[in-house]
Amino acid sequence: MSGTRALGRVRGGWRRWTGARAATQDAGFGAEARSRPVGDQPFPGLPPSETLSREQLVDVLGAAVLDRRGPLVTLNKPQGLPVTGKPGELTLLSVLPELSRSLGLGESQLQVVQAPGKEISGLVLLSSCPQTASRLHKFFTHSRRAHRPTATYWAVTDGIPATPEGEIQAVLKLERVDGIDLVLPVKPPSRRDVLASVKRTLSHFRVVATGSSCALVQLQPLTGFPRQLQVHMTLQLCPVLGDHVHSARVGTVLGQRFLLPAESTKPQKQVLDGALLRRLQLTPSQAAQLPLHLHLHRLLLPGTRPGDAPTQLLAPLPPYFSRTLQCLGLCQQQSLLCS
Repeated sequence: MSGTRALGRVRGGWRRWTGARAATQDAGFGAEARSRPVGDQPFPGLPPSETLSREQLVDVLGAAVLDRRGPLVTLNKPQGLPVTGKPGELTLLSVLPELSRSLGLGESQLQVVQAPGKEISGLVLLSSCPQTASRLHKFFTHSRRAHRPTATYWAVTDGIPATPEGEIQAVLKLERVDGIDLVLPVKPPSRRDVLASVKRTLSHFRVVATGSSCALVQLQPLTGFPRQLQVHMTLQLCPVLGDHVHSARVGTVLGQRFLLPAESTKPQKQVLDGALLRRLQLTPSQAAQLPLHLHLHRLLLPGTRPGDAPTQLLAPLPPYFSRTLQCLGLCQQQSLLCS
C-alpha cells in the first residue's frame, strides 16, 4: 500500500524458541494434540492453548511479540486463543498483567486496543497508556462510521467465489442457542429488529488467486460484528477453509444460500472432497481438526502528527496457512502477503 509506513514485520512467521516453549509449539492443535501420534499432526506452530498453563501462555505470547514502539505492543496471536472469556478461563485478557511484567513495563499494564476473535489468527494491538488506547479506539470507531477500512484479512476458501471483487452486505444478530452465542442473518429486518441487537454489516472482498477449487481472498470489514467475516463468506461467497461452525449450516434454494436454523442443525466438522484432501495431504481425521484459515494481516494506524502518512502494522502468516498455500499452488502470492 503506497503512502504508508510499515512496522513490525517478522520474516518466516512465528519466532522460534527453546525449552518448554518449543515443546508447546510442536504439540499440535487444540486439546486433542497430546493424544494424537506425531504423524497425525499436520498443523505446526499451533500452541495447544486449551492445555497451556498461565506461565506457558505468557511465554507463547512473549515470543509472539512483533514490535514495541512507545506504549504500543503488537503481537501475532495464535489461532484458537480467546481474547476474553468467563471468569477463571485462560484468555489473552486474563494474562495481560503477567505479560506486562514479563515485558518490563513496571506498574503499567497492557490493555487490548484491537484483536481478532478466538478462531482467527493475526495482529493484536496492545497499549500500556490509557490515553493512547482511547485515542486509537476513537480512530477505529470514526473509521468504521466513515466506512474506511483499517483492517485487512487473508482467507482461504473452500470453493472459488463467482465474483472476483465486490461488497458483502447482511443484517446480522447475535442469538444464544443452547448456551452458545450464534450469529444469525435477519431477512428482511423490521424496524424493531434494527432498533434491537441487530446490525447492518458490510465487508469488501477481492479474490487474489485461485487454484485447486480454492481461492485466496482479501477481506476488509467496514463494520464491526462478531464473526462477521465468517458469516459473510458462508452466505454470499464460499466458506472459509477450516470453518467448522458455519459451513455445516448452509442450505441452498434456487441458487440462493441461507443458514439453516441453529436448533435443527447438528454440529459437525467441515467436509472436504477427496481431491482437496489429497492436495492438502490430509486424512479425513486431520481435516476435522483443520484450523480456520482467516488471518488478520494488516492494521492501519493514524500518523503521529497531523498530515503524517498512516502507519501499517503487519503480521506474517502462521505456518499452517503458508503450508496450505503451498499445497494449493498459491505460494506465488507469498510476496504479496508480506506487503
